[in-house]
Amino acid sequence: MKSMEEMIAAAQQAAESIQKQMTETQSKLDAIEIEGLSGGGLVKIRCTAKGRVVGVAIDDSLIQPSEKAMLEDLVAAAYNDARVKADSVANEEMAKAQQGMGLPPGFKLPF
Repeated sequence: MKSMEEMIAAAQQAAESIQKQMTETQSKLDAIEIEGLSGGGLVKIRCTAKGRVVGVAIDDSLIQPSEKAMLEDLVAAAYNDARVKADSVANEEMAKAQQGMGLPPGFKLPF
């Protein structure tokens, strides 16, 4: 039978291992890029799976003062498209990480 100190040490080691895996997964999510589109591809936003925007591309045809409101709407739509895709990728990566940690499916870890 293990002593209380051995059990505490084992639990602490497991927690440190999980923390390391979570940090690695977070880094991986910030390295995965997703592209969101709107206006049939006239507006593109690239972001990481963590949601950090890394680039915006706007077709020259949209850069007209009379099209300002539409352009703003398209930028927001492209970001939202990228965000949905980023959330999906993040959820997949977190599920993979949790499987590797031996956590039960559906267990929510903060990230």
